[in-house]
Amino acid sequence: RGRGIDCYPLDEHTFRIRLTTAKGDFDRAEICYCMNKYAWSTQRQTLPLPRIADDDTLNYYQIDLTGDDTRLCYLFLLYYNSECFYFSEEGLSRTYDFERAYYTFFQYPYIFPCNVHRHIPWTDTTVMYQIFPERFANGMGEKPYITAPWDATPTPRMYLGGDLPGVTQHLDYLSDLGVNCLYFTPIHPSPTNHKYSIVDYYDVDAGFGGQAAFRELVQAAHARGMRVLLDGVFNHTGDDSLYFNRYGRYDSVGAYQSPDSPYAGWFTFERFPDKYKCWWGVDTLPEVNKDNEDYCRFILAEDGVARRWMRAGTAGWRLDVADELPMRFLRDLRTAVRTQDAQAALLGEVWEDASNKVSYGAQRCYCLGDTLDSVMNYPLREAAIGFVTGTLDAYAFCRRVESLRENYPLPFFYSLMNLMGSHDRARLLNVLAGETWEQVDPLERGGCRLSDAQRALAIRRLAEMWKLYAALPGMPSVYYGDEAGMEGAADPFCRFPYPWGREDAQVMTITREALALRASRPILRRGALQLHPIDRDTVRIRRFAYAGCDVFGEPLDDAEFEINVHAIHA
Repeated sequence: RGRGIDCYPLDEHTFRIRLTTAKGDFDRAEICYCMNKYAWSTQRQTLPLPRIADDDTLNYYQIDLTGDDTRLCYLFLLYYNSECFYFSEEGLSRTYDFERAYYTFFQYPYIFPCNVHRHIPWTDTTVMYQIFPERFANGMGEKPYITAPWDATPTPRMYLGGDLPGVTQHLDYLSDLGVNCLYFTPIHPSPTNHKYSIVDYYDVDAGFGGQAAFRELVQAAHARGMRVLLDGVFNHTGDDSLYFNRYGRYDSVGAYQSPDSPYAGWFTFERFPDKYKCWWGVDTLPEVNKDNEDYCRFILAEDGVARRWMRAGTAGWRLDVADELPMRFLRDLRTAVRTQDAQAALLGEVWEDASNKVSYGAQRCYCLGDTLDSVMNYPLREAAIGFVTGTLDAYAFCRRVESLRENYPLPFFYSLMNLMGSHDRARLLNVLAGETWEQVDPLERGGCRLSDAQRALAIRRLAEMWKLYAALPGMPSVYYGDEAGMEGAADPFCRFPYPWGREDAQVMTITREALALRASRPILRRGALQLHPIDRDTVRIRRFAYAGCDVFGEPLDDAEFEINVHAIHA
């Protein structure tokens, strides 16, 4: 770890921990540990840490620990003249709050050779672009359902007319930007503009151009070397869907209409028909029973949803609320998509460290090669924003990134979806400016704009953030319009339409140059990583090769790269 600590498995139940300290700094040492992170408060134990050797400058401590759970977490108690010092992720301290240990103890995930994560080669060179189809571009012209002009301030139920032909018409723009993977929020029929309330998994929304428009888009994207990822919304459907049919709009007999519906087992009714399990209490999004065999066949079978759209030319799925999907379902989904395409990718919406996420009372690890290939890297986003805005110092930033690197298998770490913005968060420039207008009446936020000074500060910080994202492992991901300098508060104001012809030239240049640098330097995609905090406001990133090879042992002919990234205080 570069902190005088080494932890590694001797076998599938035993771990060896070594601690190295400067000679004479401490009289003795203890280790406080637990084999389950989430039982720390009740099951942690403290043992003497034997000193096994000394030399002229160092003291060496070592212990072997045995356990059968899923995560080893630990910290050290170091004594000098009866005074106790605590050594954790936060460094050396005279005091320690064990109730806060959840955030600060060292961790070692149980990843053994049998769990080695298989690498998907195309993720090395991927730059992702997230498209909210209703707001990117209108390629079909007038539509009867459009409720406002293209440049209108969005509301939750507004329709502006974006579609798939609009994307196809701008593929050259995206290619020139450096994008080679398009991630679409849902494209299936839905009565909402966000399309997460799906009506029919087998179709494409008519307002987006239908299946013909999708086929044309995929063909045009492939001709430019671009992959296409769709949003897999497999946790819930819309209430106004073929499967639930709450309002009786479809010929099918939906689960809401009859207990004898072929879809009745897909949903859980507490009191038929009006009280049913739904996503986070939103009754327009009835939750699907992912253990129902008929539903699983519908999604996972050879002619099911997952494989059908891959046969249509997609490269995999981004999974909405992946941590609400059962592990068995995820494993079967992975088997299905890999059967269809050995290089298919499953990217999960997991907002925390994906190696030790707790969801619905169960600890889960998504990075063992049996469920997900990657996740949306929200921890990096939060750390990067914190660092470039000066609210997180360089030492803490490096510790957070190193913690992810230590917890994730190498291929998983190098395949992370490194997002900056998304449809679930206020626009990046607003976040970097520290102004999302939370104190403003929600009805008035759409008309708010950053001041010239706020915007200038945000752009300076954006330039530093792009240095990080260009130089760190993973797949940089651009939320549509962030490269154009779009502003906006949280949903729905992070979903303004793309400002064609009114892009911010400075922001565009920053984005293009960062992506061009990454594309030109293989070392930035597959080279080894070294992070070093120079001072509280400066992080040095070094990328290098091992004897002419990348981190996967493949030849890498590129020079070493080094860059300093700075916090920009207000």
